[in-house]
Amino acid sequence: MSIDIIRVQNKSDLRKFIHLPAKIHRGHRNWVPPIYSDEWDFYNPLKNRAMSYSDTVLFLALKDGKPVGRIMGIINRRYNQIHNEKTARFFNLETYQDFEVAQLLISEVEKWARALGMERLIGPMGFSDKDPQGLLIEGYDEPIVLASNCNFPYLVEYVNAYGFEKDVDLVVYKVPVPDKLPDFYLRILQRVTAHANGFRMVNFSKRSEIKPYITPVLSLVNETFTDIYGFNPMDPDEMEELAAKYLSIIDPRFLKVIVSADNQPLAFILGIPDICPGIQKSKGYLLPFGFIHILKAMRTSKMLSLLLGAIHPQYRNLGFDTWMGAEMLREAQKAGMTIIDSHLELETNRKMRAEMEKMGGVVYKRYRIFQKKL
Repeated sequence: MSIDIIRVQNKSDLRKFIHLPAKIHRGHRNWVPPIYSDEWDFYNPLKNRAMSYSDTVLFLALKDGKPVGRIMGIINRRYNQIHNEKTARFFNLETYQDFEVAQLLISEVEKWARALGMERLIGPMGFSDKDPQGLLIEGYDEPIVLASNCNFPYLVEYVNAYGFEKDVDLVVYKVPVPDKLPDFYLRILQRVTAHANGFRMVNFSKRSEIKPYITPVLSLVNETFTDIYGFNPMDPDEMEELAAKYLSIIDPRFLKVIVSADNQPLAFILGIPDICPGIQKSKGYLLPFGFIHILKAMRTSKMLSLLLGAIHPQYRNLGFDTWMGAEMLREAQKAGMTIIDSHLELETNRKMRAEMEKMGGVVYKRYRIFQKKL
């Protein structure tokens, strides 16, 4: 049966593109569907600011007229200009167990990228590090958390077989929540807080209290993440998009911000209770009752997923990481949680990895971003 590769050019094709993974992963215990309202926004240039400075393309693979694979190509012009690169990205690669389909899809992105003057192809990688990154290469039996990819092992085999090589790995730690903070941790915390010099920890109890901190905190991310792999600085519109996407599911207890004497954010950490079991039950739809499953998962979750954190470069050696880590562990204890998922950490981020290991964390998942010269 012949395979046709078509370019997504209308709403009907886009609907097939968006809903294909649910068919491929039918019966896959760990797979978590997207929240489909967010997914439609992601591909809408009027809703996704990153599309205004990026070239994009979507391809569908068809067999006998039925979708059997998909892929997205991205050229982030702003990122390439900042880093003096000519790099394209592949994203959203999904196929049934069929190497020919994967091969043809990647080939189409390669041809598209070459025609636009690109010299290298990396992926899976979205517009920035805020999108799911990499293919899962270790920990296939472990739960998938929000903003993480879930794939079958065969997809890794296909990418390797096509000639891609490792670009970078990202690790995920599982950190046990202790009944009480270890003594050595308390000693470090005592030293840090004793020399706080006007710095204080801001705690939150309502989402409305968070809003004044959104722009300052995300501006801190821009200052801090400059050299982080794949990071794309956010403009004010993108900050608003990110806040709108996550504010409704943020539990204020799990946002900690350290501020200066004049109330300027210097460091923060954000976690959310694992809502993926609720998203699975909702099948990705908030209405009519999907949001109830998600809210229930927020209330009953035993796992906290760390989403984002940053420390201003000038304040990195003052123990803020230990201070925020201790506060987060205490909140997790009070909430009856047993596990913290670190989310994706670059394998080269020794300082953050050391902090996770100091808290008793062990690597339990690993993702890989691949690269290939064009």
